[in-house]
Amino acid sequence: MFGTPLAARSTPRAPRRPTPALLALLTAPLLALTACGGSADPTDDAAASASPESGAFPVTVTGADGELTLEDQPENIVSMSPTATEMLFAIGAGDQVEAVDDNSNYPAGAPTTELSAFTPNAEAIAEYEPDLVVLSNDQNGIVDALDALSIPTLLLPAAESLDDTYEQLETLGEATGHAEEADEVAADVQDRIAAAVESVPADAEGASVYHELGPELYSATSDTFIGSIYRMFGLENIADGAPDAAGGYPQLSPEYVVGQAPELIVLADTKCCEQSAETVAQRPAFGTVPAVQEGRILEADDDIASRWGPRIAEFAESVAETLQG
Repeated sequence: MFGTPLAARSTPRAPRRPTPALLALLTAPLLALTACGGSADPTDDAAASASPESGAFPVTVTGADGELTLEDQPENIVSMSPTATEMLFAIGAGDQVEAVDDNSNYPAGAPTTELSAFTPNAEAIAEYEPDLVVLSNDQNGIVDALDALSIPTLLLPAAESLDDTYEQLETLGEATGHAEEADEVAADVQDRIAAAVESVPADAEGASVYHELGPELYSATSDTFIGSIYRMFGLENIADGAPDAAGGYPQLSPEYVVGQAPELIVLADTKCCEQSAETVAQRPAFGTVPAVQEGRILEADDDIASRWGPRIAEFAESVAETLQG
């Protein structure tokens, strides 16, 4: 179906399927988004061995909870966000991470605990004596609770664009003494995504895509972070035409999905819900869908497709490979 590569498009600097409970979180800043098993180890050996730029302190960084001045390089970081955990290890701050929440399953060497990012407890976090806590959501007023204990916090909400991803990498780099490494990671992600977009056949532009968050047929529109990736490839997102956009995460009907005849299906529910190209093909009437007939179904890693960290480049490359046929 698809032939010559697309001309290079501009690459802007830069959800665990919604059950009824989780959908409420998706319409607010996304939290951890996944609690499934991790994939292969990252380049955390290099990340852990990178030497921190300790002479850069004090520094002042800005999160969604305001400005934060760190007089010294943090040595006991607690990450309450799976994405932040991935970012911290990717930029070389892994040795400074004392504990991570129970959803932070990547990289394999991350010091996972029973700390819950969904129901955070300030006293439990304080037991790790953190000099910095990184969060993606202010659940249960956790920021104020930690502030009352004089524990510094940095709130970095779910990204809405790749720009947000790059900015959060930069912020974490400055906050941890790894500004140069963070810039390198951001540049690498940007370059890989640009190369993935350029590698796709020209006639793939305008192809329709269905992104599945769960077998209940929750999806994501172009207004979401993951939807912005499809926009970069010039794809038409069938969720954009849903009668009720539901804050960017509509629940579609089987009739609607089949009627839209998507040419690409991306499954972000392979680990949580054991969905696959085979299970999709067995759904009533889905055998008529072009993506099913042509074998253009991407069985994505739930975590990679749900988080806004450095592995989003890996997701973009997977989309490109699927479009290449």
